Amino acid sequence: MLRTQRRIAAELLKCGENRVWIDPERIDDVATAITRGDIKRMIHDGVIKKKPVRGQSRARARAYQEARRKGRHRGPGSRKGKKTARIGKKERWMMIIRALRKELRKLKAEGKLDAHTYRRLYIRVKGGQFRNKRQLYMFMQEHGILKG
Repeated sequence: MLRTQRRIAAELLKCGENRVWIDPERIDDVATAITRGDIKRMIHDGVIKKKPVRGQSRARARAYQEARRKGRHRGPGSRKGKKTARIGKKERWMMIIRALRKELRKLKAEGKLDAHTYRRLYIRVKGGQFRNKRQLYMFMQEHGILKG
């Protein structure tokens, strides 16, 4: 039994007993070492060594992160906090308004909207009448705004 030698070596190496490595070829020599000086000598000779710290593997974390980038693990069961905690009201509004204004500019550039109609729709968009592009297009179809 090398319990005492392992304990002394752990103290000298400033690590836990589980991180003390003893050369299996020289176990008999270590068993005869009873003083701290003997153990120090063994450490110096390389018979007793300190094992490296075993870190925590990031492999699973990386795999999970990659899956989340693809959109997995983002369902309602994984969410904590309100919708506005995950993305602010203003940021959400900016995303919607920019998309709608971009669409209006595109339609005007293609000649499907004249300047007057463009301005009227722009004001309605600003007022928050449309939630998304689909609603905008539905409104334009109902009122016969879109030109061929």
